[in-house]
Amino acid sequence: MRVLITGARGFVGPYVHEALHSICGRDLTVIATSKDAGPHPVLGQILALDVTDKVAVHEAIARHKPTHVIHLAAVAALGAAQADPENTWRIHVQGALNVAHAILDEAPGCWLIYVGSGLVYGESAKAGQPLDENALLAPMDDYAVTKAAADLALGALSRDGLKCIRLRPFNHTGPGQTEAFAVPAFAMQIARIEAGLAPPVIRVGNLDAHRDFLDARDVSSAYARVALNSDGLVPNTIFNVASGISWRMGDILDQLLARSSVKIVTEQDPLRLRPSDLPCIVGDATRARTRLGWVPEHPFEEALAAVLKDCRARVAQA
Repeated sequence: MRVLITGARGFVGPYVHEALHSICGRDLTVIATSKDAGPHPVLGQILALDVTDKVAVHEAIARHKPTHVIHLAAVAALGAAQADPENTWRIHVQGALNVAHAILDEAPGCWLIYVGSGLVYGESAKAGQPLDENALLAPMDDYAVTKAAADLALGALSRDGLKCIRLRPFNHTGPGQTEAFAVPAFAMQIARIEAGLAPPVIRVGNLDAHRDFLDARDVSSAYARVALNSDGLVPNTIFNVASGISWRMGDILDQLLARSSVKIVTEQDPLRLRPSDLPCIVGDATRARTRLGWVPEHPFEEALAAVLKDCRARVAQA
């Protein structure tokens, strides 16, 4: 098995690398690529690959002849996606299509494991039920719209022979995630307060929103299980990667605050409120459980503790 990872330098890349080695056995070669090349403590040497460069993508697929491509390259944070929509469309849609066409042209037997997003369901969440893979795609912002567009485009290319599995992961976190995401944003504020670098007040957005959260290790194990079981899967299969558990954002903050060594109060920040917030988004991953044998193994509370520990270490090193 030869697995090429795009966007490997991102938050999830190292987790996927470790999951592949744990789940897929010894007969495995991982080619880590990213727009920014160079050494990495977990991934080793990362090779340069900009997925928006069509020629470079074709050359990479032709040179490495992967059996699987795990396509992680993306604009990770919603804020960054909204700030530069043109760039988001270029990376999410054209980048995914560049990878797909390169596989069709240079390595047609290769499986494309496309990592999309549970946010593509958008307004379908208003029904208040856990969302399975048959739920209508109704994205509500540039990030989700572009993820949905790529998802649908790759599905259409399956008719041309693309061996693609489309994944729709819901929220996930772990050490190494940036403050552009809610859990590390909470944890970094706590860490700075504990270090005496900020007043004991945490500024928050909508704490009543409910979200489906997973440990990044569990999300990555789902990706690795797709690679391991790909020969037994039907091309164009879609898998949600979700816990099926609804976490209120205020309860997540309370869990983190309970682990703090100082007294901290909360204060709402209008800049952190998103008008498109849905009250509750929860995924149904029954298909992944039955066809991949995948189940989340790490309690979310464990991930929260690990994120806070990581943020404390980062503050101490700053």
